[in-house]
Amino acid sequence: MGAGKTTVGRLLAATLGVTFLDSDHAVEARAGKPVQEIFVDDGEAAFRTLEREAVAAALDEHDGVLALGGGAVLDPATRALLEGHAVVFLRVGLSDAVKRVGLGAGRPLLLGNVRARVKQLLDERTPIYEGLARISVDTDGRSPQDVAAEIAAGLDRLPHRTEER
Repeated sequence: MGAGKTTVGRLLAATLGVTFLDSDHAVEARAGKPVQEIFVDDGEAAFRTLEREAVAAALDEHDGVLALGGGAVLDPATRALLEGHAVVFLRVGLSDAVKRVGLGAGRPLLLGNVRARVKQLLDERTPIYEGLARISVDTDGRSPQDVAAEIAAGLDRLPHRTEER
């Protein structure tokens, strides 16, 4: 959250000459309503199910850069889907994350004390992100263009396998 997944993902896709897809947008298209409404109307468990389905479909059908919602990797089935793919972890520190998400408007998981909640989410999720990532990039104090360039260079260094995207 606040790492720049969408911004960096779009830049990376342009650099690589491929399309970009945000899993939250795919979930919204499937559900016919915004993520915030899914959380309120149906709950987080329903959202995570839709998210897992959207990620599975994207990995099968989309041949470009896919930005995942920050909590997508909490689902073991989604983590299993990501194995063998060039997963990138955009590492963001607490201070930068809080600055980027502001008051958390439109972010269902940030109700209440934004700074404390972002810290809790980072503490819970970082070990999972690090375990899945083939490339990790620090984003604090850096431009999205610089981050995207580092990812592109890192992708060039990964062993290429036919099943990877």
